[in-house]
Amino acid sequence: MNKKTIVVKIGSSSITTDEGTIDRSRVNSLCKEVAALHELGHNLVIVTSGAIAAGLLPLNMTGAERPKDSETLQAVSAIGQGHLIRTYQEIFNDYGLVAGQVLLTPLDFFLRTQYLHARSTLNRLLELGAVPVVNENDAVADDEIRWGDNDRIAALVAHLVDADLLLLLTDIEGVLTADPKTDKQASLIEEIIEIDQTLEDQVGGSGSVHGSGGMTSKVAAAKIAAWSGVPTLIAHAHRPNVVTDAVNGVQGTGTVIHARSTRLGARRLWIAFAVGSKGRITVDAGAKEILQERRVSLLPAGVVAVNGSFTAGEAVEISGSDGAVFAKGLARHNSSDLAIVAGKQTEDLPEGLSPEVVHADDLVVLPT
Repeated sequence: MNKKTIVVKIGSSSITTDEGTIDRSRVNSLCKEVAALHELGHNLVIVTSGAIAAGLLPLNMTGAERPKDSETLQAVSAIGQGHLIRTYQEIFNDYGLVAGQVLLTPLDFFLRTQYLHARSTLNRLLELGAVPVVNENDAVADDEIRWGDNDRIAALVAHLVDADLLLLLTDIEGVLTADPKTDKQASLIEEIIEIDQTLEDQVGGSGSVHGSGGMTSKVAAAKIAAWSGVPTLIAHAHRPNVVTDAVNGVQGTGTVIHARSTRLGARRLWIAFAVGSKGRITVDAGAKEILQERRVSLLPAGVVAVNGSFTAGEAVEISGSDGAVFAKGLARHNSSDLAIVAGKQTEDLPEGLSPEVVHADDLVVLPT
């Protein structure tokens, strides 16, 4: 048997009751399948939402009373995080497995050292025979709690553990040809070779009152996974044997998004998808053409405009004169310094200033 590593992401809407609190029976259904696959030698990582939902009941709140402000949501999450992991640990214990909690924030992907530590921890948990249960650290992650989904984190975790499959479980069958709420003829798209702009424009909206990720974030996560060489399956969480069928490649389980034949390495994937941009650099047509054709550094001579405030080492978007972003990288100049030298030839730069705006090793031409 070909043993695989699978990252399974499940959203709040798939493990909560209609009242918005954690449904233990639904968590049990997931854990039961994971345990059976683990027994066959597969490695599985769970990325779970639900900390806020798990924190409602201890505070005598219902799903209808779910708070809206970020401070209260973070407080509820801090209470619910322990309840959520305890639910997984207790159920996995019934199946003879140990669950290890891993809380991640964007910082763990932004900082290279943290990124490597996260990878080491996850791989070691798998080596020890444990099931890592990953969640974003809602209690401290300001940006992430506003986004409110774990899809991107799941895609990056799939890269960290060199997964064979990213399984995104949701409350619809997969990617559909249209919005089923407005088009009764909407049907499942079983296979997507490559995510393009048309598909990204087509999907959108959250499918549930309790979930907040929606298909947009799942397709975005699949794009990250594809560029790291990991195929993705988007499927209904309550489909019988969904995890087992996903691992066995049963046709019709959901929507399969293929991995790309060319992939980004760890550092370039990290720059492209994990690091938030602090500003934008606009370049002329000649610089854009060279950057897209060859792996070279961006020099001041090609810069025509600088937007935003950033310091050396922070990520920036790179766009053409039409405003369309085509690359991303780590700046070697502060925005204020770059604005002064934009358009200058290398020999005209002040002494001691880096001749590269973005070094080739820190620049990624973004997938389209």
